[in-house]
Amino acid sequence: MRTPADGMARLRAITSASPDDPRLIGVTIDLEDPASIAGAGAAIREAVGSPDGLVHNAGLAGVGSLEEMPQEKWEQIFATNFFGPLRLTRELLPSMRAAGRGRVVVISSQGAIRGMPGIGAYSASKGALERWAESLSQEIAAFGLGVTVLVAGSFKTDILELTQTYADPSGPYAIHHEKLERNGRRFLRIAGAPVKFAPAVERALHDRGPYARHGVGIDAHLLMLGSRVMPGALLQRIVSRALGMPKPGSLKSGGPLPATSSPDRASTHREG
Repeated sequence: MRTPADGMARLRAITSASPDDPRLIGVTIDLEDPASIAGAGAAIREAVGSPDGLVHNAGLAGVGSLEEMPQEKWEQIFATNFFGPLRLTRELLPSMRAAGRGRVVVISSQGAIRGMPGIGAYSASKGALERWAESLSQEIAAFGLGVTVLVAGSFKTDILELTQTYADPSGPYAIHHEKLERNGRRFLRIAGAPVKFAPAVERALHDRGPYARHGVGIDAHLLMLGSRVMPGALLQRIVSRALGMPKPGSLKSGGPLPATSSPDRASTHREG
């Protein structure tokens, strides 16, 4: 955790654990800081030796088109969602390999199945995370280790409130954000409680075989099914229509512009 003093107190309260319960150990880690990751890896190895499971659950998102979101935000999202898990795995993998056991669980998103408008950096980072997980699974299978990818649907987590938006309500992409916000609120009605995600993580830690990939949430299952049975162009049209995206060519210079209104800047359309 970035702040174990606060996080461990919450964790103990949720689990009814005593302050000296040896099953809960707080380790400071900031996935944007390579030195912090190295220190956390050393602390974990000292505390437990070779971990039985490593779950990459941290996630950072940002709202904005390519023209709106600054480059440094893209880099921050990739540092947390992709390079951080890669570095932490590198720290712990030698001990897991030597022990001949262990599972790496990667929390992915619908955005890794189909890049979602308005959250391109998040989608790209999760797509990169999945491709790396596939590669890793083949590299470590011979040593008795495995990888599971969990594709998360919509869940009401803190990311919904904490995500920073760069959407310009008077810019050329205003109509996109307006429609994404409106449809995002509709999708939130089917979003699950985070507690419903926990059993999927537990099952993933007990997966057997070199590689597994599971959807968690009805929307994730439907999108995974669509990606398997539909041509890419058709799936893109369906996703764009579901999100309320303007029709292709409808905003070309010289054409009529749809009426716009300033979108609510509180971000609600998010994956995972």
